[in-house]
Amino acid sequence: QLQQSGGGLVQTGDSLRLSCPATGRTSRMYVMSWFRQAPGKEREFVAGIRWSSGNTYYSDSVKGRFTIARDSAKNTVDLQMDSLQPEDTAVYYCAAGPSITSIPDWRTYAYWGQGTQVTVSD
Repeated sequence: QLQQSGGGLVQTGDSLRLSCPATGRTSRMYVMSWFRQAPGKEREFVAGIRWSSGNTYYSDSVKGRFTIARDSAKNTVDLQMDSLQPEDTAVYYCAAGPSITSIPDWRTYAYWGQGTQVTVSD
């Protein structure tokens, strides 16, 4: 299990940063992504990054507000979330997968974080 960190309770328009370690088993993974799941809804792709190329991918709902990036100094993959909205409220999960991973498909990932709550109030 990946020991992700970050999250919390913020107001509309605020920012948060989530972090996921890229060490050990995940250092051999090719794709790292963030998903989220709101109560009563399916797990949803948020953002992903291919480790070797640095190419990034975003869902339409977060494009322009969220940024996924590698932090080489800390050896993490971080999700910077800006301009947060109430509809961003969910449990956020980081995930790591091999080269055959289909980035937006949560079922193709090998490792998962424990999840962290992000709550955005009006």
